[in-house]
Amino acid sequence: MKRLTCWLVAGVLGLGAVGALASSAWAEEAKAKGKAEWRDTFPVDKANLADAGKNPYFILEPGYRLVLEDGKDTLTITVLDETKVVDGVKTRVVEEHETEGGRLAEVSRNYFAIDKNTGDIYYFGEDVDTYDKDGKVMGHEGSWLAGVGGAKFGLMMPGKPTVGDRYCQEVAPKVAMDRAEVVSVTEECKVPAGTFKNCLRTRESSALEGGSEEKLYAPDVGLLKDAGFVLAKVEKPNP
Repeated sequence: MKRLTCWLVAGVLGLGAVGALASSAWAEEAKAKGKAEWRDTFPVDKANLADAGKNPYFILEPGYRLVLEDGKDTLTITVLDETKVVDGVKTRVVEEHETEGGRLAEVSRNYFAIDKNTGDIYYFGEDVDTYDKDGKVMGHEGSWLAGVGGAKFGLMMPGKPTVGDRYCQEVAPKVAMDRAEVVSVTEECKVPAGTFKNCLRTRESSALEGGSEEKLYAPDVGLLKDAGFVLAKVEKPNP
């Protein structure tokens, strides 16, 4: 569903109705393509969620950092030694710092928690600052928090990805509704940081916008490729 369409429908029916319409549209789409439906509700016992840990493709340990590059542009992802309570859950703060042509473009603070039993990592929202050419904050587009405005937490990374699985990473009607499909778990990928085997490939799209892009994740490392960005360096916390 296009972003403009969602805005117009939201204005008439409200956020809850938009969420219901989106779920219905996803189900029809999946049925037409003979694929599994998009999972947008996750029966999680919040008592089992922790603010630190890791699964094979996502490391949620303070001090862990990935540096990706796309020419002169950079994307630095850092697991901070900070937490934030979102929707009644103590989450870990992961900061994404993006530059374009050497200029700061965006900083987002993302909130995650991991299921201690399954290794599933859930996404509880983000606070976003976008910057103009003078380095001043000019907006917060894409910000959302689970439990606010009809938003719910999504699944960022399954503990055991299965080919064909389709899940919603963000469930924030009118704001952010990204989703991912597991395409492969046997990829080999070479990036500046090294060559990695048994990588996870996902195809990500949005219920608010058209198009899709693929991402690659390496076991015990994390994100390798995101659009034009490729992993250049991994920094691990001190023992």
